[in-house]
Amino acid sequence: MNPTGARRDAEDQRFLDAFDSGALSPRDFHHREHLRLAWLCVIQSGTEAAMEEFPRLLRAFLARHRVDPAKYHETVTIGWLLLVGARVSTEPAAPSFASFATRHPDLLTSDLLFAHYSRARLLSAGARSAFIPPDLAPLPGAGH
Repeated sequence: MNPTGARRDAEDQRFLDAFDSGALSPRDFHHREHLRLAWLCVIQSGTEAAMEEFPRLLRAFLARHRVDPAKYHETVTIGWLLLVGARVSTEPAAPSFASFATRHPDLLTSDLLFAHYSRARLLSAGARSAFIPPDLAPLPGAGH
């Protein structure tokens, strides 16, 4: 990710450097780290641009670490990005991801998307390969 002047705290910058350099292992890249990367993309570029950047970064991460590309899930990726983007847009800028996560602990619950999607819809093959709209409740910011 190329910085465009967005300010990050030192811990967020270390995370981003480790992600960009390949030093961050897939073993250490869990839900919280996905959210952190989504947050960094949104604060750097805005939600609209992040909808292209975030998936590209995740796919590159999988390729760099020779992880099966089938692990990538488009609807989950875009769904989380929209949830993060909606929170970012409704508050003053958080100085760090840690601060943002403290303000929004529900985002750390990895099953939050199931408030918007039925299990069958979210876990479908179609949802893995392309973004599909939710069937239970709209996602904030989803113009799809």
